[in-house]
Amino acid sequence: MATNMKAVKLRIKSVESTMQITKAMELVASSKLRKAKERSDNCRPYFERLYQTLCDIANENTDFTSIYSKENEVDKVCYIVLAGDRGLAGGYNSNLFKCLESDAERHDYMVLPIGKKAVEYCKRKNIEVLSDSFGSLGSMKVDDCFEIAKLICDLFADDEAFGRIKLVYTRFESMLSQVPRVLSLLPLPELISIDDKDEVSRRNIILYEPNAEEVFDAIIPEYLAGVIYGAVCDSLASEQAARRAAMESATSNAEEMISTLNLHYNRARQASITQEITEIVGGAEGI
Repeated sequence: MATNMKAVKLRIKSVESTMQITKAMELVASSKLRKAKERSDNCRPYFERLYQTLCDIANENTDFTSIYSKENEVDKVCYIVLAGDRGLAGGYNSNLFKCLESDAERHDYMVLPIGKKAVEYCKRKNIEVLSDSFGSLGSMKVDDCFEIAKLICDLFADDEAFGRIKLVYTRFESMLSQVPRVLSLLPLPELISIDDKDEVSRRNIILYEPNAEEVFDAIIPEYLAGVIYGAVCDSLASEQAARRAAMESATSNAEEMISTLNLHYNRARQASITQEITEIVGGAEGI
């Protein structure tokens, strides 16, 4: 009985130590989440303005053509995958990889991983990697996004490595909802949609130098860098929100476990005291 009580007591101390860690991680994640969400909200207008500019250029020029708005001959997809740098975030990383596997199921593809978990996933699955130079999501800066955008634009324009580019990331919907999604980046056929040519002619009052196509092609890397940076901010906010929820759940479970173990300990202690009293009373009666 004493051995059993000692084991329960050690178990309680172990769970209490774990609960202190999960509680601390929950507080840290909550602090980082506020900054990450603010960063995500601040960068979103930049991407939206870039996207609107592309739409304006494409829709206001009837003779518009661009290498970025047509399919090339390479039947291969390049996925830019934004995953976390650490675990202990519930199903954040696993849900993202399931989303990637579901979309890439019937495609020949390669991956540009961003984040330590994405790099580890590609190595474990023996997936062809375009570059593993961007192994840390938390240290990604705007300059890195422009470097990635230039790399994939050059390869896409040369018709060498792949014919489509998709972005896999986790969209931050709310504190309790983070949704993995796949976003098609190139080519951009959806921008070339002219429904009313009279309306287009009426609105075609902006002159681009040297011409609209060159301006459009010059903006595309800026557009991709903006999309990638926005997705990085969204992914960071989603990771912290998922980690905060996971640590909150772990802390709650630890509290319930401690309560249950304390109940077992008190019952064992009561049984031990009752047994000792019974032995004393029995010994007294024998004397």
